[in-house]
Amino acid sequence: MEKIFLTHPPEIGNKDAKEKVIALGYFDGVHIGHQKVIKTAVNYAREKGLEAAVMTFHPHPSVVLKQLKKRDNYLTPPEAKAELIQELGADLLYLVKFDEAFSRLSPQSFIDEYIIKLHAKHIVAGFDFTYGRMAQGTMNNLDEYSRKMFTYTVVPKVECLGEKVSTTKIRSLISEGKVDDAVSCLGRHYQISGTVVHGDKRGRTIGFPTANVKCDEPYVYPAKGVYAVQCQLKNGWYNGVCNVGQRPTFYDNEQPITVEVFLLDFDGDIYDEDIKIVWHKKLRDEKKFSGIDALVAQIEKDKQQTIEYFSQLADKTT
Repeated sequence: MEKIFLTHPPEIGNKDAKEKVIALGYFDGVHIGHQKVIKTAVNYAREKGLEAAVMTFHPHPSVVLKQLKKRDNYLTPPEAKAELIQELGADLLYLVKFDEAFSRLSPQSFIDEYIIKLHAKHIVAGFDFTYGRMAQGTMNNLDEYSRKMFTYTVVPKVECLGEKVSTTKIRSLISEGKVDDAVSCLGRHYQISGTVVHGDKRGRTIGFPTANVKCDEPYVYPAKGVYAVQCQLKNGWYNGVCNVGQRPTFYDNEQPITVEVFLLDFDGDIYDEDIKIVWHKKLRDEKKFSGIDALVAQIEKDKQQTIEYFSQLADKTT
């Protein structure tokens, strides 16, 4: 999949002259509603012999528009979003910079400069997609702006957990530690990617060496607590116990949030390696223990609970 970055005013090159279908949306999380929009566009493109494109935007409009509640962390930062969109079959991804100039575009200017000039013959978007200054453009009034240059498909509401699936709902579930509930809305387990960095190395002194994970992207982190997770390293996948929190047993004052993973059945040096964490289930809240012995006893329980969880999961899939 080719990625093209556009800033306003967009420079349209010869490679953009190919007729295409464009799926439109912000797509943070690439949840089941987003997937339906993108798959609809890809399937239409395949049927008509057109290029399948996706157009998304960065950063979130709230970073630029002061009247909106600021959202500067993501379920899927741009690279993670691109990977998921590629898996859905898109041939081309347009990443449009959302800045003040772009936010001031009228609906007609957006359609003229970002849809018609890109030779879109068909566009696909969710029923609630908006475009143009003050969100004046909607899928209901698209005919007013299309200049009859393309057709379009409106994807209706997709529900999850009894309501419209939304990035806001999924962000709330993740932030509350309900990572297992988020699976049905995302269509997969929530995941983050980062690098293994040096920590205080206290874990190895108590028999549970952990990998400290530093994320370069501003992900939405699960609530403080202990989780059963799976981790991907360069040499394969491992089950693990992950703590998200401030290590209150060791520190009396407030500390930055850390993400530490104890990998089961693993022994090796993975400093500076890339790691992907897939969140399965919250085991318990983070708590302050009376001492090291009490902490070690609890971690052993967490380990056994994680082993049991993944054993039961394996039984269900065989």
